[in-house]
Amino acid sequence: MTPQKILVAQGGGPTAVINQSLAGVVLEARKFASVSKVYGAHHGVRGIIDEDLLDLTQETSHNLEMVANTPSSALGSTRDKPDAKYCHEIFKVLQAHEIGAFFYVGGNDSSDTVRIVAEEAIKANYPLRCVHIPKTIDNDLVGNDHTPGFPSAARFVAQAFAGANLDNAALPGVYVAVVMGRHAGFLTAASALGKKFPEDGPHLIYVPERVFDIDKFLADVKRTYERLGRCVIAVSEGIHDAAGAPIITKLAEQIEHDAHGNVQLSGTGALADLLCEEIKNKLKIKRVRGDTFGYLQRSFIGCVSDVDQREAREVGEKAVQYAMWGDRNGSVSIKRTGYYSVDYELVPLESVAGKTRVMEDELISPCGTDVTDAFRLYLRPLLGSGMPDAFRLRPNKVARVLHKS
Repeated sequence: MTPQKILVAQGGGPTAVINQSLAGVVLEARKFASVSKVYGAHHGVRGIIDEDLLDLTQETSHNLEMVANTPSSALGSTRDKPDAKYCHEIFKVLQAHEIGAFFYVGGNDSSDTVRIVAEEAIKANYPLRCVHIPKTIDNDLVGNDHTPGFPSAARFVAQAFAGANLDNAALPGVYVAVVMGRHAGFLTAASALGKKFPEDGPHLIYVPERVFDIDKFLADVKRTYERLGRCVIAVSEGIHDAAGAPIITKLAEQIEHDAHGNVQLSGTGALADLLCEEIKNKLKIKRVRGDTFGYLQRSFIGCVSDVDQREAREVGEKAVQYAMWGDRNGSVSIKRTGYYSVDYELVPLESVAGKTRVMEDELISPCGTDVTDAFRLYLRPLLGSGMPDAFRLRPNKVARVLHKS
């Protein structure tokens, strides 16, 4: 077989383990005599269009391993959402550089880009193998048990809420934290794994899979606050009303939009602030605080799941194996096979591209403000080893002398 060049790129939001997939591609490709060069595109598909390419063949294995253990996208990323014309330009560059296999690490939009580029190659009768490598902290890729990047972000969210709960227990009040997730609530739901005792927070969890009603929300907060003297709340940035309108558009006077025209949900911290104002004004609770995790949960360097690292490496390796040994394009998919183990499949690109997975009904409690044990069993093995635990003093009360009841 004539030696070929391969190209890898990273797209969308960075994660704590996306570089494991990059290293998996490069190091696995080096095992094949049929691979002559491994190129990396600087800043995703934009780097391909601009021919801003790096020769990763010259990178040392040691440094690749160091980069693999470093969060965020080592090649740089992009928010470009290619259409057919853009993908045609991508294909022209791949053809000009005699690329034989194209690997794109990313989420829903990235898988669609791979699909269109693959179709361009077929139309041109050009021998190009195209493989999508899954990545997203939102965990919203169809056909996957879970997606690399999500477990580490979920670990961060669970630990952050465990800490927020401790703070809130020491100085009681209402605490609201907004977590990423426009359509899928998996990451917000991960906050439940920070609980140790029944009365620990988060006491209320709101995901976009359920309609959000501001009056019901305030009633939930009031009831919890009266029962416990405090309330910790996890809210997805994508919460919406019965008509599908984002809640932030109902509360904010001015609305920001991102580059694709989508309503800016939690990037400004506005949603947390607005919900806190509603609680203060309507419930007359004085101590109310809000946070927006934002970028913190994506590439937090001190909070990475070892399970996530391993699987992110393996999807990169499997992508190369499928490209070198297979005769079809596709998206690498993670399948759970036991408690706990996974296998990998190459699924058709059209079954993943442009589609969004949301939390299944059995993972959300009937009340709509909590998760079920099924979700806890689903997520716990993904968080990896060494999850910290929080303890408390036992309430061995001393009898009152001056203030007897």
